[in-house]
Amino acid sequence: MDGRQKEHCTQRQDTSAVRHRKTCKANEGSECLSQPSNETSNGANKRIPKRGGHLDSPSKDDHVSVYTLVLVLVLSVCTRFYKITEPPHVCWDETHFGKMGSYYINRTFFFDVHPPLGKMLIGLAGYLTGYDGTFPFIKPGDKYEHHNYWGMRAFCAALGSCLPPFAFLIVLELSHSTPAALIAASLLIFDTGCITLSQYILLDPILMFFIVGSVLCMVRFNTQRLRPFSFSWWFWLLLTGFCLSGSLGVKFVGLFVILLVGINTAFDLWRLLGDLSLSLVDFGKHLLARVFGLIMLPLFLYTTIFAVHFVVLNRSGPGDGFFSSSFQSRLIGNNLHNASMPEYLAYGSVITVKNLRIAGGYLHSHWHLYPEGVGAHQQQVTGYLHKDYNNLWLVKRPDNSDDLTGPPELIRHGDIIRLEHKETTRNLHSHFHEAPLTKKHLQVTGYGINGSGDMNDLWQVEVCGGKKGDPVKVLRSKVRFLHCSTGCVLCSSGKTLPKWGWEQVEVTCSPYVKETPSTQWNIEDLINPKLPNISLSVLKPTFLEILWESHIVMIRGNSGLKPKDNEMNSKPWHWPINYQGLRFSGVNETEYRVYLLGNPVIWWLNLLSLALFLLMLTVASLGGGMLLLGWLLHYLPFYIMGRILYYHHYFPAMLFSSMLTGTTSISNIDLTLEFQFSISACFSFYLFHPLSYGMRGPLAHDPASSMAGLRWMESWEF
Repeated sequence: MDGRQKEHCTQRQDTSAVRHRKTCKANEGSECLSQPSNETSNGANKRIPKRGGHLDSPSKDDHVSVYTLVLVLVLSVCTRFYKITEPPHVCWDETHFGKMGSYYINRTFFFDVHPPLGKMLIGLAGYLTGYDGTFPFIKPGDKYEHHNYWGMRAFCAALGSCLPPFAFLIVLELSHSTPAALIAASLLIFDTGCITLSQYILLDPILMFFIVGSVLCMVRFNTQRLRPFSFSWWFWLLLTGFCLSGSLGVKFVGLFVILLVGINTAFDLWRLLGDLSLSLVDFGKHLLARVFGLIMLPLFLYTTIFAVHFVVLNRSGPGDGFFSSSFQSRLIGNNLHNASMPEYLAYGSVITVKNLRIAGGYLHSHWHLYPEGVGAHQQQVTGYLHKDYNNLWLVKRPDNSDDLTGPPELIRHGDIIRLEHKETTRNLHSHFHEAPLTKKHLQVTGYGINGSGDMNDLWQVEVCGGKKGDPVKVLRSKVRFLHCSTGCVLCSSGKTLPKWGWEQVEVTCSPYVKETPSTQWNIEDLINPKLPNISLSVLKPTFLEILWESHIVMIRGNSGLKPKDNEMNSKPWHWPINYQGLRFSGVNETEYRVYLLGNPVIWWLNLLSLALFLLMLTVASLGGGMLLLGWLLHYLPFYIMGRILYYHHYFPAMLFSSMLTGTTSISNIDLTLEFQFSISACFSFYLFHPLSYGMRGPLAHDPASSMAGLRWMESWEF
């Protein structure tokens, strides 16, 4: 090596050492997470000092942390499992998720707006603990009686019990302070809201388990940066990916923690790219490892969740109508499963017509009329998401003949038809009146009696992509119905009608003739004894097709969750201040009442800590910044969501704010003061614990009530 090469190497080592000293100084008071660059690439062979500074033997602080963690776990389990079987009736959303657990046990297909993992785990927990899937879960308040429901509640409580220990470990890693970690864990142990959400058959404890698990694994992986590609490095990387897939597999809000881990990973890779001692080949290995562990593995596991979901739920059920005809053909018991029916549409056939828009519904009518002031006061025509006798229509000639006597005549591209509703004998009709919701579209009604009507009942059939003379194939042809008088196209707008329309889907006649799924239909069922039948087994879709369709249906279902008339709705600004809770069970003084409300002292302390952290960013730890980002990612997006919101949506963000409170306690704040706050939180838990564990007797406004004087805000409804 010549003199210039030696000088260059010396300069690179000096630069790395200076960078190391600056980093250690910037992280003064906590473990320095980077070493001089000549140690980075070989860090897997180094002996890494523990938190106490010893190389081999655990320190006294380590023993204290272990004993404290055990205490946290014991308290967490005790607070979550206390009175786990009370009340012995359905509470709040148990009516949904308990029912869905039953569907998995019975292998009955259903539709939900969330991915399937949480419901699958609930069903598995019930099955393993002796629940037979026969309880109907019709409405809140229904008695469980002899049904074995405790296993599903215990499973959710077990996952909820992991949250305080996980928070303890996260704050311990970020702050290296056992008191700070204990404070963070205590805030979750004694929060009445977290306890309540953990004690019932809900998705929330499962979701929060995977979210906090993802953060814990990410933090542990960050501490392994001096041991790249070691067993522990790979273990925490892959476990992070596993938890991320679980978060997204329970609810789509798991995307927020995926974004948090993604931002952390981007900064980590940026740091590695700036490491002068790391070759581009080594950097490429780091990049590929993270792509595999944090992208490919979670995607594989997430897809596997749906594969299991589709295999288990193979029987026809209440969710069939949300999906396409080809999707339904794979469900045992569905009328399309291994079915046979005529291949072509002919006059005189009785049919059901399904819109190709996801969740567009079946063409449907009933005896109810449009209300006064909503177009013409004629019979309603809607889109209905379930199979029903009122979905049946008789195909007739334009001269009003149903062709019952002669040989069958196939309907072809360009032919004119009338559609007579089988139950009410009124014709599908449109005219120059505005549609109820989509104002630029025309109203569609049922008109006439016993098949008689007028020229506004005539529709021209078009086979999409076809030419004149092409026959209409059952299930396989995409068809449009052009209204002969106005030139508009029969359309399912996807909008939900008000209560007068039974909250079914609006059907309109669209003046925009461009081909879209909203204006395309297929013939799903066809009854015509004069036509020969063929097998429909060729229509079964591939796995990727049903996976894609499931996600489209879930996303549209989520966006369609709008507040109903007089329904309790919650605003995001209500949540951090604990403005309003949520009734889980009971209303009057004779009922067993459970009320979801966070421990007010804990929640207001968290709010204060958030404000303090923003004021003290210059002295707060790096870990605190990550927790603040986690809170922002799990809170701010709700301000732009169009769907209905509830108080419980804030709890993932509340986990981050509680951990942030713990880390803030080491940033120039007297620990004695923090412990005083912790004692206040415990005493507040003692005061408010009946909200979680149930209460009877007079309501809080009554001086004789056990909760008298504790209704600190008028918006609290206990």
